[in-house]
Amino acid sequence: MTTSRMRLKLVAAACGICLLSAGSASAMGLMQAYESALVNDPTYRSAVSENIAGKEFRKIGRAGLLPTVQYNYGTAKNQAEITQPNPYISIQPGVPTITNNYDYTSLTNTLSLRQTLFSLDTTARYRQGIAQTNYSDALFTARSKDLMIRLVASYADAKYAEDQLDLFRAQRNAFAEQKRINERMFEKGEGTKTDMLETQAKLDVAEAQVIEAQDNLLTVRNTLAAIVGAEVTQLDGLRPDFHIMSVVPASFDEWMNIANENNPEIIAGKYSIEASEEEINKSKAGHTPRLELNASYNRAISDSLVNRSQDQTIKSIGVQLVIPLYSGGYVNAISNQAVANRDKARAELDATRNRILIELRKQFNAMQTGVTKIDALQKSVNSATLLVEATKQSVKGGVRINLDVLSAEQQLVATKRDLAQAKYNYLISFLKLRVAAGNLTMDDLQTVSAYFSPLN
Repeated sequence: MTTSRMRLKLVAAACGICLLSAGSASAMGLMQAYESALVNDPTYRSAVSENIAGKEFRKIGRAGLLPTVQYNYGTAKNQAEITQPNPYISIQPGVPTITNNYDYTSLTNTLSLRQTLFSLDTTARYRQGIAQTNYSDALFTARSKDLMIRLVASYADAKYAEDQLDLFRAQRNAFAEQKRINERMFEKGEGTKTDMLETQAKLDVAEAQVIEAQDNLLTVRNTLAAIVGAEVTQLDGLRPDFHIMSVVPASFDEWMNIANENNPEIIAGKYSIEASEEEINKSKAGHTPRLELNASYNRAISDSLVNRSQDQTIKSIGVQLVIPLYSGGYVNAISNQAVANRDKARAELDATRNRILIELRKQFNAMQTGVTKIDALQKSVNSATLLVEATKQSVKGGVRINLDVLSAEQQLVATKRDLAQAKYNYLISFLKLRVAAGNLTMDDLQTVSAYFSPLN
């Protein structure tokens, strides 16, 4: 199945999913968001159209190798007046000239064919067209993978913003509950005014954090909505049984070899150099001869005054040799320009390869360190949760003070927030590593999607 057909099927499936889910557009899973983005994301739609246009380079280049057939038809109403010396002046003295008037219709029909037999320019254009189409396909592949990354990153940002809002609300509620406890203890003479003021200050800050988190959530949801083409008010959350994936292959050198062979941006750079090489061949062909086969069929009726009232049919076939001799330095100039552009394409490929390898190393390291970071933060969350409960009990026993409870609550919220962000970053690094290597597939997106589940 061709890439175009696969893309059409994906779009059709996405349209069906969008229609089926129209009634519940507010709740959106990761795969549903991706299917919607295939239809609605402006950047991806632009890439699709650009790729469709790029595929025509192959046909444009091939056209020069195929025959050109042309048909011409013409008809005209002609009137002519011819004045000439009187050949019968001896018989008609006094009449030095004779004027004749003609009125006739002319008709011409011409069918011509031209076929290139030898042309280095045409051959170079054909090979260049293939390279340009391959470049367009590779670039589209890169942009298709970019859509996955942009979507998952935006989805994770929106979900992380939801998590932050939930955490800040929980913190605010905890402070509000602590405030009520302080007030009851103060009324009984067991608490202090200082405890109430401390709690009120923390509660005010928590209220401000909730408002800020709400604004941030609105912003990231709008960013996601621009990609999926629909308003999003609810997303699937991370599953509680978050597990670590193994990095296969485990060697960075293997990942580097995979990237050099499969990364679509590197492949596109190679095709860009190939197209530039053919541009050099095409420009240098301006000094080489060109051989063409020409054939024509011509029928003319009264095509001229001399041939009026005559019906002529002419058939011809032959070859034409064109040898360029001098073009004012044009060929040398465009050849030098093409060489410079080829060198530029090589330098750009080196820059692209360096950028890709740096990104590959970054994400490879992020996957490895992410495992340790998530494990450490999970332990920290467990400890912080126990600390909050223990501190509350210690306050009742007079060992700890109110400020210790507030600090423990804040530490728990911060640790849960850091853990959530570490998990999202880990999943994004998993995809980015494969994007840099050039082996990201729908199965990888499905793998990440399995980490999310609808909220109960």
